[in-house]
Amino acid sequence: MSFIIRRAVRGDAETLSRIAMQTFTETFGHLYPDEDLQDFLRTNYSIEGWMRLLCDDASAVWLLEDDGVAVGYAHAGACGLPYPDATKKDGELKRLYLLPQARNGGCGSRLFETALAWLERDGPRTIWISVWSENLGAQRFYARWGFSKAGEYEFPVGRVRDHEFMFRRDAKRA
Repeated sequence: MSFIIRRAVRGDAETLSRIAMQTFTETFGHLYPDEDLQDFLRTNYSIEGWMRLLCDDASAVWLLEDDGVAVGYAHAGACGLPYPDATKKDGELKRLYLLPQARNGGCGSRLFETALAWLERDGPRTIWISVWSENLGAQRFYARWGFSKAGEYEFPVGRVRDHEFMFRRDAKRA
């Protein structure tokens, strides 16, 4: 396998829509009634939505590809989490998803490092991540990178409210 990470461009909106829907469904689809899941996917992962994100200078998206085929992605931008201390100046890793064939080989770490470097391109700042409360593997991964739990909230997917944890890493001081 020959994995590469590249910054997504407007022409990748359809690919991002497909990979986002696929990875979200494979990871969490079993948690929701089908009608709620399908509505969530259409609302949050449409081609048009990805086009808007890809035109937003305050946001960045990367694709992980294996021989030219998308097997994962990451999205970063200004923090939008509902935590009292979070500000728009803080950064947020909004999404990082990989298909099963791209997991456990270091690709997730490389994709994460790419997003972190972009978030800190103008200097250190506080970075936030939202993690499903039962995703213990992701919580351990982020803890290894210096993130710690800062709060909790409910993430709506239709009628279901997921229990989410907010993790934060304060700006590194020189």
